Amino acid sequence: MRVIKLKKDNLFPFLEVISEKADLWAPVKKGDKHVFKVVDDFSKVELNTTRTILPPRKIFLPQTFSMFNISEKGYEEDFSHVTKKILFGIHPCDIHGLLTLDNFFKQDYLDPYYLEARKNTLILGLSCWPDEYCFAKSTNTHIIEEGFDLFFTDLKDFFLVWIGSSKGDDLIRLKPEFFDENLTDKDIQTYIDWQTARDNAYKWSINFTALPDLMELKYRDPLWEKLGDACLACGSCTNVCPTCNCYNIMDKQFLGGKDGKMIRYWDACTLEEYSEVAGGENFRKKRADRLKLWYTHKLQAYISKYGKPSCVGCGRCIVTCPVDINVRTVGKALLGEKEDAFWLRFNKEVTK
Repeated sequence: MRVIKLKKDNLFPFLEVISEKADLWAPVKKGDKHVFKVVDDFSKVELNTTRTILPPRKIFLPQTFSMFNISEKGYEEDFSHVTKKILFGIHPCDIHGLLTLDNFFKQDYLDPYYLEARKNTLILGLSCWPDEYCFAKSTNTHIIEEGFDLFFTDLKDFFLVWIGSSKGDDLIRLKPEFFDENLTDKDIQTYIDWQTARDNAYKWSINFTALPDLMELKYRDPLWEKLGDACLACGSCTNVCPTCNCYNIMDKQFLGGKDGKMIRYWDACTLEEYSEVAGGENFRKKRADRLKLWYTHKLQAYISKYGKPSCVGCGRCIVTCPVDINVRTVGKALLGEKEDAFWLRFNKEVTK
């Protein structure tokens, strides 16, 4: 993998050149948070971000989109959500999330709606600095070696740029004068110092090696009932998770009754209706059972199938859940560690 150097002042001019024939998605401010959004004003691109509110999967599979146009002639596939895109500013953990989705949507039956969007999107990763919610080092997703076309490591005065694909190399060739092929010993030492400081900046960790076995050993633990009692079943954790992929489909008929669309939209296994089948039977009506299923997927099932958890350590579930049910508090409870979480305080109040 080739590594080159880019001056800070050349970043936005470079992005402007490469996005002439594609939509550039990048993190921008929304209140005190950040979101991925199509940008044409490069001054609004945020380089010092942690996590966006929603993960980048929304760019590949929008929250709602049409799969088929329906007419008297039959069904016609609708790929109108697929356009040429460049995704800039995606962090290593979120790239790992896309790699997990790649594996999932390629198994057995290919998902053309995701795969076509993925094929038409260039990935330009960007380094980041952990905050108090991030635990990507525990999931080994704080570094990335694949899944990107270019990756930019921000070293204050310049970027080191990793070229990860032939498409990434083609982008460099559009403005080769912006880049320097010759790295000095000082440049390399700056990177080593940055990497060491970044790795030491993680404020907490969790033992993911032990969690798969603990999910099995504590499958019938009273812990799950305590979590179910406090859970609001709002689905927020699944909406913000980079690797969640549940969806539902509905037919939308236009006035007149002849034409319509088949709509696909995000759904969540933590919602009560998701597990309901014909006849009204629901095999996971209890919130505790739905939470157990979700954490089994995150901490155990994906490891046995893909060799790594489907949690990427981004911290979105920690930031989002209003009752503190997240990978950190649940993981630490499984490990027998103490954690000051609302759902624990809630259960103590209820049992008084």
